[in-house]
Amino acid sequence: MCRLVAYLGKKILLSEILIKPKNSIIKQSLLARESTTLTNGDGFGLGWYIRQDETPALFTSLFPAWNDRNLSYLSTKIESSVFFAHVRAASTGGISQFNCHPFLFEHWMFMHNGWIPHFDKIKRQLQDLLDDDIFSWIKGSTDSELVFALFLQLAKKYESPNLVDIASTIQETFHIINALVKKNTRKSSHLNICITDGKRLVATRYCSSKRVKPETMYLSLGKRVNPQKRQIILENKITPPYIVVASEKLSKSELEWQPIPANNCVIIESNLKLSFHALD
Repeated sequence: MCRLVAYLGKKILLSEILIKPKNSIIKQSLLARESTTLTNGDGFGLGWYIRQDETPALFTSLFPAWNDRNLSYLSTKIESSVFFAHVRAASTGGISQFNCHPFLFEHWMFMHNGWIPHFDKIKRQLQDLLDDDIFSWIKGSTDSELVFALFLQLAKKYESPNLVDIASTIQETFHIINALVKKNTRKSSHLNICITDGKRLVATRYCSSKRVKPETMYLSLGKRVNPQKRQIILENKITPPYIVVASEKLSKSELEWQPIPANNCVIIESNLKLSFHALD
C-alpha cells in the first residue's frame, strides 16, 4: 500500500512537509505506521507548481525515498504553494519510473493509494473507453494511471470544470470502474486519490464496499473539521494558511489531524474554503 501527501496553501519549502515532521512521508517509505505494507521502497515521485507556469514540475526515482539524497536536497531548495509527494509499494504494474506517481497531464496532477481487484480483467475494457489522445498519453502499466486517464476522458465534456464538476467526474469514474469490477469479483476497490489543477485540490477516501473500511486518509489545517455539517468549525475567523491531505498523520496531534470520512470527497478551493461531498 502506497503513501501520499498533498499540500495547498502559502508558499513553503517542500522540506517543511516532506522531511521535518516526525512521521514524514520519507520516514513512511521505510516504516509506515498505518498500512499493512510497512515498507514503500519501490520508487517515489514529487510534483509541484511554480507561479510562472500552470503545468507542474516532476521528479521521480526508483531509489527508495529514505535513501535518495537528491530528494532530501531538492526539498530544502524548492518552494511551492501546491505540491504532491508519493512513495510506492508496487502492486499492479512493475517497478518503473513510468509507474511512479504523481501522474501529469497538461495542468492536471494526480496520485492514488489503493488498488483495483482483478485489474487485468478490466484493463482492456477501460482502455476502450479512451480517445486516442488519452490512450496514447499512457506510458505505464498501473491501475492508477488508467483511473486518471478515465477521469481525463470523462472531464472532456467540461470546457472549464468547476470543483463540483471535478467531484462529479470522479464519482462517474468510480461508478464505471465498480460496474466492471463487479462482473469479475466480489472484492472491493480502494480509491484514495488526490487531483489538482495547481489552484484547487480534490481528494477522496473511498472503498466500493460499504462493509469494508477504506484506507486511511487525513486532513490537517490547524483547525477542527465537522464533516457531517460539511463545513469548517473555525476556532477563529482567520483563513488557514495551508491544508494538508495525507495517508498518515504526520504528527501525533489528534486535534491537528482529522480523518476524512469514509466514502467522501474533500473539495478545497483556491482560497482554502473546504467542503465534503459523499460518494456512493
